[in-house]
Amino acid sequence: MADKKSGIDQALIRDLANILKDTDLTEIEVEQEDLRIRVSRAGTTQYIQAPIAAPAYAAPAAAAAAAPVAAAAAPAAVAGRNPANTVNAPMVGTAYMAPAPGARAFIEIGTTVKEGQTLLIIEAMKTMNQIPSPRSGKVTEILVEDGSPVEYGQALVVIE
Repeated sequence: MADKKSGIDQALIRDLANILKDTDLTEIEVEQEDLRIRVSRAGTTQYIQAPIAAPAYAAPAAAAAAAPVAAAAAPAAVAGRNPANTVNAPMVGTAYMAPAPGARAFIEIGTTVKEGQTLLIIEAMKTMNQIPSPRSGKVTEILVEDGSPVEYGQALVVIE
């Protein structure tokens, strides 16, 4: 036990941080014998301001009356599509249209995709999950925006 290093190898940490920077990764972990080092950098924070439908001091009856109207509008937008052509979210998370901020999007309207090709990424519990195309075809609609939250079963993309 006397031969253990009595300090942290700062050069190794700097090298790992440079790897993160060079590869655009957000986290890297190295384990050697009984030494384990994880270097992580915070991702970019996006602030999205949603429009306020009613003032905070509105009467509860007014807010309850507005909710069914908004809920009824959402299914009507999806009703005109063939459900067989719609790719739905397999999980709850945040949708990203590109592999990294500032990178080119995986798909655009009019893109021809092959079965298994990545359409977008859904981040769930700090894990990036690639969403593959279930079939080949042409992307006719993209129903989510980059960085927007998605629910399980929500329509994401229409492929015809």
